[in-house]
Amino acid sequence: MASEVDEIHQIIRIDSELNKIRDYDILLERVLLEARHVVHADAGSIYVKEGDVISIKFAHNDTKQKSLPPGEKQAYPHFSIPVNDKSISGYVAMTGELLNIPDVYKLPRGLPFNYNTEYDAKVRYKTTSMLTVPLKTQNNIVLGVIQIINSMDANGKVKAFSREDESLVTHFAANATVALQRAYLTRSMIMRMIRMAELRDPKETGPHVNRVAGYTVELYERWAYRHGLEQKEIEKNMDLLKLAAMLHDVGKVAISDIILKKPAKFTPEEYIIMQTHTCSGARLFDDPQSDFDTMAAEVALTHHENWDGTGYPGWVDPVSGAILRKDGDGMVLKRKGEEIPIWGRLVAIADVYDALMSRRVYKEAWDESAVLEEMHKMSGTKFEPELIDLFFEVMPRIRDIRERHPDNE
Repeated sequence: MASEVDEIHQIIRIDSELNKIRDYDILLERVLLEARHVVHADAGSIYVKEGDVISIKFAHNDTKQKSLPPGEKQAYPHFSIPVNDKSISGYVAMTGELLNIPDVYKLPRGLPFNYNTEYDAKVRYKTTSMLTVPLKTQNNIVLGVIQIINSMDANGKVKAFSREDESLVTHFAANATVALQRAYLTRSMIMRMIRMAELRDPKETGPHVNRVAGYTVELYERWAYRHGLEQKEIEKNMDLLKLAAMLHDVGKVAISDIILKKPAKFTPEEYIIMQTHTCSGARLFDDPQSDFDTMAAEVALTHHENWDGTGYPGWVDPVSGAILRKDGDGMVLKRKGEEIPIWGRLVAIADVYDALMSRRVYKEAWDESAVLEEMHKMSGTKFEPELIDLFFEVMPRIRDIRERHPDNE
């Protein structure tokens, strides 16, 4: 009885924590993590329904993770599965019914679906027990699927998922779906702001901002791990930073189309006007109601500052335009080093990397080797050296994010 009470308390705690997460992707991964933990599952995946397919968004595997160096994150393939009765996850997405399979290698005869063992062979991992649960709204609309793998007993041996496990995950999935719907609404509002900016600036596309936000969060997570931040603080900041990074250039809506859409380099006068987008973006959040507003304002204002003090806009009040600090000539003093908030330093690296890797009306995409060489050269001048070192450490994850969010050609 005590264990059941503990499980109920654990789910109540998790529900409360999930309701605080704003970003849709971060929430998806947290839902998968907590669903696995509540039933002691070694591995799992979470899928989102997109039309007639479900697409994998995140995958975990504790056994494989233990073989990686501290701070590293395991890679996983990106693929979609048709919503039909030919696969286990596709069947659950189609029917909205839970499936609890004791051994996927010993499926009873007569079932319409089967288990594809090729992935197990490829990653050298044996899937045995599997619990696949739909993420359904109150109107029985399937939003996605949680698939958790290999329930572990107290001795670390794989066992089948129990009826109690089914009840726990079903209850958890129902509450998680409510949080996901709310996070999806937040993401939709952010993307509407991005599309508004895209109407003005063709470079400010959905794939671009998703990549920049993804790179930024990966880089922050590695930096925070290296600096010994507590996990709760890391998770909270990742949630805020993902959304704030997406809005880094939203201030460009205040810049004239003549400048924004110019298919050539700016004149010195045009460049000065273009620089004002940092203050315009910060002004959108000048009445902070939350930690997100504060972070979003800092990102918008400082992501073009340089580590060596040659960036912009420097020490100015974004609302009034007043100079807060002056140099010896009475001009605005530039921010440098750690005067630049960490959020601005992180987004600066992500933004420049993606710009160099992407095609623009005035340039072709650079070759990756040339981009990485240029990023290395800018260490200590444009970028903080420590962050550039960490950027190269997380490069496999950076490439993974770029593959996940290709430009819409």
